[in-house]
Amino acid sequence: MSTVGQGTTGTQEISTYKGQERALRAGRLGTAGLLMSVLAATAPLMTVAGVMSTTYAVMGITGLPLLFVILGAIMALFGIGYAEMSRHVHNAGAFYAYISRGLGGLAGSAAAYVALVAYSALQVGVYGIFGFEVAGLLDKFFDVTVAWWIPALAALAVTAALGALKIDLNVKVVGLVLILEVLFVLIIDVAYGADPGGQGLSLEAFDPGSVSGAGLGTALCFTVAAFLGFEQAPVYAEETDKPQTVVRRVMFLAVGIIAVFYALTAWLIGVAAGPDHVVEKAREESSALIFALAEPRLGTAFTDVLHILFVTGAFGCMLAFHNVVSRYAFAMGREGLLPRKVGRASASTGAPAYGSLVQTAVSVVVVAAFLLSDDGKAGDPTAPVLHLFTWMGNLGALGVILLMAATSVAVIAFFVRRGAARAQAWRLVCSGLATVALAVVFVYAVKDFDVLLGADPGSPLAWMLPGVVAVAAVTGVAVGLYLRARRPREYARIGLGNEAFQLERAASEER
Repeated sequence: MSTVGQGTTGTQEISTYKGQERALRAGRLGTAGLLMSVLAATAPLMTVAGVMSTTYAVMGITGLPLLFVILGAIMALFGIGYAEMSRHVHNAGAFYAYISRGLGGLAGSAAAYVALVAYSALQVGVYGIFGFEVAGLLDKFFDVTVAWWIPALAALAVTAALGALKIDLNVKVVGLVLILEVLFVLIIDVAYGADPGGQGLSLEAFDPGSVSGAGLGTALCFTVAAFLGFEQAPVYAEETDKPQTVVRRVMFLAVGIIAVFYALTAWLIGVAAGPDHVVEKAREESSALIFALAEPRLGTAFTDVLHILFVTGAFGCMLAFHNVVSRYAFAMGREGLLPRKVGRASASTGAPAYGSLVQTAVSVVVVAAFLLSDDGKAGDPTAPVLHLFTWMGNLGALGVILLMAATSVAVIAFFVRRGAARAQAWRLVCSGLATVALAVVFVYAVKDFDVLLGADPGSPLAWMLPGVVAVAAVTGVAVGLYLRARRPREYARIGLGNEAFQLERAASEER
């Protein structure tokens, strides 16, 4: 079956039924570039300063390092089936493509809209903490007072411009930021380990009893955001040089690096504060915990630079998530789940320019909504952190957990239907275990969503925000039903990506 056409230079290129504007530019990313792209989304400094201090404070446990180990194991189980699926399906709409191939077009359409909402929420939420931190730095170093939304909108404009450019240029930007972040966190780790608190290099944090008294599922919900990023590797499959090997390699490298790096750092934070005092210290300092512990050990100048890197890391995270959302939108437009124009790639850069524009428009609307609701005298500086960042971050994490669980089920169904259950038996067992574990985390997340938000018990936000995920899924089902009834050929393409184009070309040649 011929699935390729000859280019002018004699090289082979994938042909699409709509032309090359329906294909992302291949060969842009190798292992190192893809690894930096997915790790940038984990935002090391934001995780260390935000997720870790929040988990210590809210959950009141010293076993945070153990949570990273447990969650790392769950993500590895998920990754085994997910990575194998990436060898068979190359589509920028990774989650929904896999789900549609395993569970059918309606499930895939629902997953597409959940993914679009979840990753958009994660991306937009970062603008809040970015604007807050930049405003603080301007006031501290230049005695200039600005509202949080001014730097947030400036970052939004820069992100929009970069999102429409070549992905390899984006990788250079986020890669430099990531390297600096990791370097400085490692310096902090060494300083904490070299000058521990009164209890020395205690291993108490790895004792299973250190998570007692806390709902393990709820505690894991706090830390799951730290891993979000590794699952994005298949989104770039069409733009890698060897998708069958690069994507799988990057996913396992990312899970291993994240689990070890964050478990080590969380442990050393506890060591620096002292296991018996880290919860109290976290409640006292909040997101300034690592800065408060670092300053007496490394000096004020170091912590000032650390604050600047926190900002650049937040920007790298925004850009990484923006690229993911624009590729999901591109894939959905290409397959009829969004307007067709969204599914066109830029002729000059090969990037999903219209998908990037869609995400930019969504970001403007959400940031503007939080701006208009900010009724403080000069703009409440805590609003973007407590509301925009927290609400959107938890909403996005909830959606991604659901997608992971559904994808694990889809992996099992995909290989069983292909008659490959025996050959893939151990991978399917891992996917089954991942499904159970992720479902437990999801149930706890929904049950205790008010805790995750820091809202009062009974707050309407506890059901309104999870309701957004449900609305997205229902919308996706409705779109899928419409396509199945009115545009059956488009419905049949859901999740196929370039493969659908190749099959159509082959069918026309056979005729």
